[in-house]
Amino acid sequence: MPVINRVAALSDEITAWRRDFHQHPELLFALDRTSGLVAERLRAFGCDEVVTGLGKTGVVGVIRGRDTGSGKVIGLRADMDALPIEETSGVPHSSIVPGKMHACGHDGHTAMLLGAAKYLAETRNFDGTAIVIFQPAEEGGGGADVMLKDGLMERFGIQEVYGLHNKPGLPLGSFAIRPGAIMAAADRITIRVTGKGGHAAAPHDCIDPVLVASHIVTALQSIVSRTLDPVSSAVISVTQVRAGDAFNVIPEFAILNGTVRTLSETVRDTCEARISQVASNVAAAFGATATVDYGRGYPVTANDPEKAMFMADVAAEVSGEGAVERAVQPMMGAEDFSYMLNARPGAYIFLGTGPGAGLHHPAYDFNDQAAPYGVSLFARVIERAMPAA
Repeated sequence: MPVINRVAALSDEITAWRRDFHQHPELLFALDRTSGLVAERLRAFGCDEVVTGLGKTGVVGVIRGRDTGSGKVIGLRADMDALPIEETSGVPHSSIVPGKMHACGHDGHTAMLLGAAKYLAETRNFDGTAIVIFQPAEEGGGGADVMLKDGLMERFGIQEVYGLHNKPGLPLGSFAIRPGAIMAAADRITIRVTGKGGHAAAPHDCIDPVLVASHIVTALQSIVSRTLDPVSSAVISVTQVRAGDAFNVIPEFAILNGTVRTLSETVRDTCEARISQVASNVAAAFGATATVDYGRGYPVTANDPEKAMFMADVAAEVSGEGAVERAVQPMMGAEDFSYMLNARPGAYIFLGTGPGAGLHHPAYDFNDQAAPYGVSLFARVIERAMPAA
């Protein structure tokens, strides 16, 4: 079964929605225009219920099938927020908001889920209830977690949840998924190294925190290469080093900032413990001290194996088996849909958008030709998981 005919007929309308969102990007939870338009359209589609203000500016639509005797309730999720990037794409629908742009395709995600909502509200060819979830603040704000804490799953009785993300570089209309961990947990580290400041010409009277910090940066890399099992995946990247204000002064302290990415909670725990041990012991060897602030961010995005295979089967209906990668390599990027997958079984899939600038690049623009595939996938997930009698 290829792209749904009715969805193909909606393509121009979906493109118009998407380009309007692209021109008017909003950040994190400050999505008044975006969420307002989403709610307005869901009401116009005839959704049975439209709820706003969940997770601050999240929007939820309820669409009941022709029959609801199955008692099944399935959620579909799209993120809505943009990024603080100055756009350089040069497309006619470029952002008109200085310093903000949709560089991750959330405009496309929102438009695709709107398209699926319109189709499902028109056809209602399923036995159960579809919940369309429009989420704020994926880009660092943990909007999924905020919606959960507002009672998303319990209020609407959601039993399963599914999401997708566009992926430049994958062939247009193809899909990629895997059971288990598909994206990493993302944590932040700040290490403060305290030494003894003084004149740069008299290092023997000082304890140089810059030197100590440099040794710590190098030693941290041994955690992945020598502490972890070689088949385990982790990234420890120190991305900022800050110390001192003068060329001829050894400073009193140095600050290291970085990120840790892992694909299991066991490895995550090990990295947190070892980073503190390595930093403090390396510092002690030089007579300095080091304190570590380890901040846990988004958890691992882990697909339920059964739901992942179901979603892959649906993707194969839409694009053909040859266009579905069922065991894609995990990505070390992070995604707050992970919170929803921790709350309910479900799956997360990548949608290929063909060649073009990568995600978070200032020249990025979502490929509208990919939208019918994503809309069809969302719609078929509902129809196949809750088939009409």
